Amino acid sequence: MGKVSLLFCFCILVAFRYANGAQELKPEFYELKKGNVSMKFTNWGATIVSLVVPDKSGKPIDVVLGYDTIKEYQTDSTYFGAVVGRVANRIGGGQFKLNGKVYKLPTNDGKNTLHGGPKGYADVLWKVTKYKNSGNAPYIVFTHRSSDGEEGFPGALRVVVTYTLVADGQLSVFMKAKGLDEKISPVSLAQHTYWNLAGHNAGSVLDTQVRIFGQFYTAVDESLVPTGQLLYARGTAYDFTEPELKPVGKRIALLPKGYDINYVLDDFEVGKMRLVAIVEDSRSGVRMELTSDAPGLQFYTGNLINNVKGKGGIVYQAHAGLCMETQWYPDFVNHPTFPQSLVQKGKIYKHHMLFNFTSI
Repeated sequence: MGKVSLLFCFCILVAFRYANGAQELKPEFYELKKGNVSMKFTNWGATIVSLVVPDKSGKPIDVVLGYDTIKEYQTDSTYFGAVVGRVANRIGGGQFKLNGKVYKLPTNDGKNTLHGGPKGYADVLWKVTKYKNSGNAPYIVFTHRSSDGEEGFPGALRVVVTYTLVADGQLSVFMKAKGLDEKISPVSLAQHTYWNLAGHNAGSVLDTQVRIFGQFYTAVDESLVPTGQLLYARGTAYDFTEPELKPVGKRIALLPKGYDINYVLDDFEVGKMRLVAIVEDSRSGVRMELTSDAPGLQFYTGNLINNVKGKGGIVYQAHAGLCMETQWYPDFVNHPTFPQSLVQKGKIYKHHMLFNFTSI
């Protein structure tokens, strides 16, 4: 009888802990598999760790830069594979004004706030609320409760990121943020994977070919914060608009360090999915098409990567990978003419990306 009573009390305690969301979270790895595609994740930063697809000869290759251990992700400064927010990219001067109130944020990029601040969503432990690692449409759901005042931002949010292998060679990334109180907050999440379609260990992406469906880009100052101007990309070093894909390195020497710029994507309508970028690599024969409903895309060529020890002991250097981060424009909250993404109770932020991997 004593053992039964003890067991009953233990069950009550466990039920109480789980009912109150008090179960202990710890950083772990997870995997999804469908056909000849497999992915790994960690709940540290809701991060994509790897994506393995077949190359033109059928050989499996991992096209995502990353690390072997969770500890390396916890000390990472490159945002390898992470979900970044509450507001991706830069907020100029580390502050913004909403409804007459100025909100000051901690800065982590000179005088600016980058990717949500020193402890943005890339540096928190997310909860895995649903997980199916195989079958017709394997998926994993990460959630994070972002408190009012977290990194200086107003309002509490429930943030959800769902990764699904929806078909052979297709990855869906769906992000959602729900306001939990009446305070208004800017929200713009981005997926910060560094892609190398020849394989994460293949070296530079300068020969990788790209097309971006954006005729304009947001001009920036010396600290990469938008000035408010939209400039025409055609005929400049930023021109990836032509149907014939262009090598990343074709005009990169015309830029100080490389590409780190937001494109104004064509045909933006709230909730409308359309093709926004194509990436190909002739070494592997892998092609990636990116479809999204976001207004902007940050094209970044890993300019600041410097002797970073990655998976399998590979040392990554500058331009070892490229990022295609669909987003709302950087610093949109300080530019009323930019598309706005503001959330409060009753208003939900949604952002969808679909990556399609095929052979050339």
